[in-house]
Amino acid sequence: MNKSRLEWKVGLFVLISSILLAGLVIRFSKRSSLFGKATTLFMKTENASGVIEGALVLMAGVPVGSVETIDLEPGGRSVTIVLKIQKKYPIHRDAIFSIKQAGFLGDRYVSIDPTKNAEPPLKDGEVVPSEAPFDLQEVARSAVGLLRRVDDTAKKVTDAVSRIDSSLFAEHTLTNLTATLINFRLMSEQALMTLNGLDEFVKTNSYPLSSSVSNLVVFSEEMSGVAKEMHLIVSTNRPGVSSAIKSIESATHQVDKLVTGLQSGEGLAGSLLKNEQLERDFMNTVNNLGLLSSNLNKFGLLWKPKVKRTDVQSRPVYPGKNPHQ
Repeated sequence: MNKSRLEWKVGLFVLISSILLAGLVIRFSKRSSLFGKATTLFMKTENASGVIEGALVLMAGVPVGSVETIDLEPGGRSVTIVLKIQKKYPIHRDAIFSIKQAGFLGDRYVSIDPTKNAEPPLKDGEVVPSEAPFDLQEVARSAVGLLRRVDDTAKKVTDAVSRIDSSLFAEHTLTNLTATLINFRLMSEQALMTLNGLDEFVKTNSYPLSSSVSNLVVFSEEMSGVAKEMHLIVSTNRPGVSSAIKSIESATHQVDKLVTGLQSGEGLAGSLLKNEQLERDFMNTVNNLGLLSSNLNKFGLLWKPKVKRTDVQSRPVYPGKNPHQ
């Protein structure tokens, strides 16, 4: 075989292999949009959380782009991730961007979750927000703290149960509880006996009770009739009732004036109430009249007392009481 021809065949084989290898690399590379048109988006997040350059961008589980670069913002408080999205996949403004992990220990990737697609598509160079990535270590630390709090709570519950067991379920407490239950049972039995007696009383006196209820109903109806008649009387005699009430008010006013005059000393009665001398004379007159009526009742109207003469001129002595004493 000619040497030049062999070299030509070898060169052709290497060229074809290189072309196939390049095709395979482009096909399976994470930068699949190398030779196609792409839309650049700037995703802002607080933590890149293990995302590397060249990581996939998945929308509904389908690769639609890749991560171009990852830049830390000045101050280190946020990260800007540059995304290259293929033009044939429009992404709307209401889509949700987040960083997720493939499996438990898989690679990190950028996930785009479309919602209602109610807003217009994103344009090249726009900035999109990202949800905080899921941090397994932070979750583990939170779980450890939660377990500690649960452990503390379990200890407190155990202490509380111990105190309850030592106080509530003590021997004297259980004895008192048993006595209380016995008393409650006796009270229930007495209440049941009382209810049975009341039921027996109602059964044996059903006719008198019915008669009493009927009489009460009749009495209520009669009282209703009396009330209606009283209302009719008041309605028909309203002018007379009003006049009588006015007369009573006038008489009350006159009595008030009379009492006021007596208290102020007007007239004979007022003078008697206010003048002490007249009051004493009036009381003496009343006493004399009482003595006179007593003597008339005892001796009669024509009785004349006998005068006893003595050597010494003295005043006649009258039987009975002396009005001056």
